[in-house]
Amino acid sequence: MFDLGSMIIGGIVMLVSWLVSNRLQSKFDYYSKVHLRNGMSGAEIAEKMLADHGIRDVKVISTPGRLTDHYNPADKTVNLSEAVYNQRNAAAAAVAAHECGHAVQHAQAYSWLTMRSKMVPMVQISSSLVQWVLIGGILMINKFPSLLLIGIILFAVTTLFSIVTLPVEYDASNRALAWLKNKNMVSQQEYAGAEDSLKWAARTYLVAAIGSIATLLYYVMRYVGASRD
Repeated sequence: MFDLGSMIIGGIVMLVSWLVSNRLQSKFDYYSKVHLRNGMSGAEIAEKMLADHGIRDVKVISTPGRLTDHYNPADKTVNLSEAVYNQRNAAAAAVAAHECGHAVQHAQAYSWLTMRSKMVPMVQISSSLVQWVLIGGILMINKFPSLLLIGIILFAVTTLFSIVTLPVEYDASNRALAWLKNKNMVSQQEYAGAEDSLKWAARTYLVAAIGSIATLLYYVMRYVGASRD
């Protein structure tokens, strides 16, 4: 059986990721029923947060799908899924404010976001090659262990990217929650829902980072073991 260790790690990570994602989905559905007393939609929340931070060159647009929300620094757009863009509830407010948190990071040249953006081209190259290099490295580990080392280096790049993503995501959530609270955009109950929603969203990135680190350490141990033989 090919590389049983990595398959076991991958299976565990996939299971935990599935559990966290399901929990996030259930939280989003629950807090989608907590309607905002101010009656603002996700799009209106986003536009106000941008305006309050003096950001006038970022557009808020609707994007297809569910939980597909993201900020695009290339064209300076806050992309909100249809459920967030049009809805007027605690979950929509949390997600909209979070994505605007990334826009604020961009406008203020937040160091972790800058680092993450610079890594994107390198990560795209690494991601396209790493799977095949690692497969070749495992298959040829006794004859050509250096190939596995190359795969480890490529995988380390994607792992570092997932680690750098953590402070970016947590900081965006902190900025969102601080703004929602300081500007009295939500009631105490609505704030609790927004906070809980963002907490579970952040955990999806945490699980991904931990899984990537565990997989990287596994391949490093395989390489070290082969080098000693």
